[in-house]
Amino acid sequence: MATQPTSGQHVDTVCPLDCPDACSLSVGVEKGRVISIDGSHTNPVTDGYICAKVRRFGERIYGPDRLLHPMVRKGPKGVGLFERVSWDDALGRVATAIEAAHEEFGGESILPYFYGGSNGLLTQDTSDAMLFARLGASRLARTLCAVPTGLANMTLYGKMPSVCYADYPEARLILLWGCNPNATGLHLVPAIRQAQRNGAVLVVIDPRATPLARLADIHLAVRPGTDLPVALAIHRHLFEGGHADEAFLSAHTVGAARLRARAAEWTLSRAAEEAGVPEHDLRRVADLYATTSPALVRCGWGQERNRNGGNASMAILALPAVGGKFGVRGGGYAMSNSASWGITKTWNEPGDPSRRIVNMTQLGRTLLEATDPPVKVLFSYNCNPVATVPDQRRVQQGLLREDLFTVVFEQVMTDTARYADVLLPATTFLEGYDLVRGYGSLSLQLGRPAIEPVGEARCNADVFGELLQRLDLAKDDDALGELDEMLNILGQLPEDMAAGLRDRGAATPPWGGRPVQFVDVHPLTADGKVHLFDDSLDAEAPAGLYGYQADPGTSAYPLALISPASERTISSTLGELSRPASKALMHPDDAAARGIEDGDEIRLHNPLGDVRCHVTVAAGVRPGTVSLAKGLWSRHTLNGATTNALIPDTLTDLGGGACYNDARVQVEKVPTGVLRSGS
Repeated sequence: MATQPTSGQHVDTVCPLDCPDACSLSVGVEKGRVISIDGSHTNPVTDGYICAKVRRFGERIYGPDRLLHPMVRKGPKGVGLFERVSWDDALGRVATAIEAAHEEFGGESILPYFYGGSNGLLTQDTSDAMLFARLGASRLARTLCAVPTGLANMTLYGKMPSVCYADYPEARLILLWGCNPNATGLHLVPAIRQAQRNGAVLVVIDPRATPLARLADIHLAVRPGTDLPVALAIHRHLFEGGHADEAFLSAHTVGAARLRARAAEWTLSRAAEEAGVPEHDLRRVADLYATTSPALVRCGWGQERNRNGGNASMAILALPAVGGKFGVRGGGYAMSNSASWGITKTWNEPGDPSRRIVNMTQLGRTLLEATDPPVKVLFSYNCNPVATVPDQRRVQQGLLREDLFTVVFEQVMTDTARYADVLLPATTFLEGYDLVRGYGSLSLQLGRPAIEPVGEARCNADVFGELLQRLDLAKDDDALGELDEMLNILGQLPEDMAAGLRDRGAATPPWGGRPVQFVDVHPLTADGKVHLFDDSLDAEAPAGLYGYQADPGTSAYPLALISPASERTISSTLGELSRPASKALMHPDDAAARGIEDGDEIRLHNPLGDVRCHVTVAAGVRPGTVSLAKGLWSRHTLNGATTNALIPDTLTDLGGGACYNDARVQVEKVPTGVLRSGS
């Protein structure tokens, strides 16, 4: 393993932030400080090129918002006034609060709140999982992202490894559905452009005119929430037009007849009308998919962020099975490859399965309404709920409870950190070890520390390990450190992969990093078949499996508000960095109907709250839809509220995911001179 660098060195490491690519990095260090962050060639997929976001990561490490010392609240909650204390004092207060809540209200009064999109294998679900399991704390359903799509992928294919970037150029048809690689996974863009140069037809299905949508052969700018009818109409076209691969369906799937029956009502005409797209465009897509091979469906996460998200993802991912698109390089589906390495943390204790489960999407109502028991200690780490969780106003109200003891373990002063009773400074990924899996590129890389922890920052393993000891919950055989956890994981890997991590910082990927579905890899379901229908999901979904729920909008709030990923943040990470003012994007027809012009100050509102910002008027989004980026902080709008102030905490049809794109709003121009209200 690498040691700390001396002056003038470059350290090879990997970016763990929530992006499919897992870029390998070369970090320049001078006198113990990071002076540059560039790409390295360890990961051949990223091959020396990284995004502008990560190039600026040094500004997070040394910026004015960096948390350098433990602190305790000195003023009212939410104001952000703190005084410095020692680690001993801070952890003592945390342990005392946990003990008091546990004794009076039981373990379930303690709620860990975390989300691991920007963490590797060593920085979450290690000693933190031990601590909260042994406390009997409430369990957290981590539902903000990828739960409906993950459930669909698991149900259908058991999370079979999917098509990797290197095989996109082999495809002759690519359906890019619900994702924008220019903002999230930019190394996919060259692969798609190469496929186009090779003669592939590109179809983009997205309410926005993303960069790739503008380069596509067909752009289906669907209404938010209508991806399910579109996918089912393609299924109907395959079944009824004689294009379904009956031999494949018979040999490798179960439930095809029931999927066919559920798709039967969705003609191309009806689906096109419901989705607000030209019927001839949808028909062309269906015909192309029926007749083209290799055909690849890249299923993203945008289509899951609404009331139909689980069923939409099921229908999209089922297309290659019905259409017979497997078995050729560049054909099948692409989703997440995070499970391809077969790594499971079998040594972690699951804890009591009867413990209460709290859906993280509904944090606000949990903090305000849960009584059996109430949440008395909230421990927030690896996330920023004020900036990322729906129903923002209720989240803030819950955090203002004087009887709630809130611990925030964080790198910088986020919007959530301002509500803490105790603030603990966390290390960044450049200050510790990690093991990072790519979920787009098939990679597993070693993250090495480039610098010593800044200030008094500590890593997760150290902090949760010490709390285990302070609370008398530690056991002699616990692996409480980063390196102990790493050795456990390395022990699960074949020796050649483990040796690659030790010797050059990257494991040799299985199948040469280019698995062909149904040739090199097969479904990981119990019976090895594709499950096109599942009775338990049929019972779970409000309208049944593949059942459609209509738009929840009303005449008072006629516009769909979507909050896509941006090129400036990874979810809310890096939101503290300087940036241009955030603007909503509005179609010219919707703006003209409201007397709004480009650059005006506008107010987006619904019964949950309101957001004030400026507007860009352009045809970058379909009529009837307004777009304002996700991950914004209070500093990015004119009244301190963000998109989450307008998003309901309702749940998706499958998996209980967050319905970010089910926000329905009205938009009006703010007259000059009108005072802005607070959030």
